[in-house]
Amino acid sequence: MIHILKSLFKTTLLFFLVLTCWVGLSTPTQAAPDRESRLPGGDAITEGDAILRYALPIDNDTIFKIQGDIESIIAPIRGRRWSAATSSLSEANFLLSTRREKILASIAEDRRSEAQEALEQLSTDLNILREQVAEQDKTAAFETQKSCLSEVETLENLMVQGFPYEVPSEYSALPQLKGRATVEIETKKGSLTVVVDGYNAPVTAGNFVDLVSRGFYDGLPITRADEFYVLQLGDPPGPENGFVDPATGEERTIPLEIRVKSEVEPIYEFTLEEIGLYREEPVLPFSAYGTLGMARPDNDPNGGSSQFFFFLFEPELTPAGLNLLDGEYAVFGYVVDGEDVLPELKKGDRITSMKVIKGMENFLPG
Repeated sequence: MIHILKSLFKTTLLFFLVLTCWVGLSTPTQAAPDRESRLPGGDAITEGDAILRYALPIDNDTIFKIQGDIESIIAPIRGRRWSAATSSLSEANFLLSTRREKILASIAEDRRSEAQEALEQLSTDLNILREQVAEQDKTAAFETQKSCLSEVETLENLMVQGFPYEVPSEYSALPQLKGRATVEIETKKGSLTVVVDGYNAPVTAGNFVDLVSRGFYDGLPITRADEFYVLQLGDPPGPENGFVDPATGEERTIPLEIRVKSEVEPIYEFTLEEIGLYREEPVLPFSAYGTLGMARPDNDPNGGSSQFFFFLFEPELTPAGLNLLDGEYAVFGYVVDGEDVLPELKKGDRITSMKVIKGMENFLPG
């Protein structure tokens, strides 16, 4: 079985995380050039669906600001700082009311009608959310916040215009995902929904979607289950460590693929440490519970095949850009529903089935 990390690496990681907390996250970061993905500064984003929204290949500061304002109310509401939540929602409402044309300017003409509907619904739900916060109704506010963010996501997806770059031709024989796909994972302990991101990891995500569509993972056991660390699966029966392509009779492997915020295209075949990009932050970081990472041999960045893992560390201990997984392993998606199932899964539990329920139109078989 491929091990994600050696025990020494795990020990080093735990030490680093404790040290990071001790120094108060004071490590400086480089200024962000204009073409960077709009991941906001400050505290690391710890929700997979929020990371995915910011990682879309779009450029509209207004919608990102509205998104940030709506997302930011969680901590104030939990802490009963209602005035802070009200302030954020008032700003979001102001931007939505005064900069609607700037939002629509990023959306193609043939999509404007759908965008207008989403804007109207967002406006309605935002007003409801403001009322719920004024009434200090925490439960209702969190539910309406989800609706608002869903409408923001609809608008952001409508802004995407094609695939933003060319994948290097040397990987043309490999499956690719030129967009996103949603995969439903069934286990006896419950269901998980994951979104895999081909915009930022087209080869890694394409490889995964191909294997899911083949039924490769159905019935396979979880081979590693470390509490607060990882769940790993994808090791097939027999001597092989990965997927053997029936067309070639050989194990199919994929290159390490990591897109950093300062680049339009992913970096292939090298860890960020190997090419001296120590302080670059991946667009898809290991900062959300349920991050999907590609497993590989310790000594071969380009030896990944079928095995992958769910990252289970508490995100507060692993801020984006400040842990030892970012830049070493490829992230290709996030759990967006059913996170509570992950801690219930143990070594030996089997995947009942995996199915692509959305996004197969973005898949290229290679």
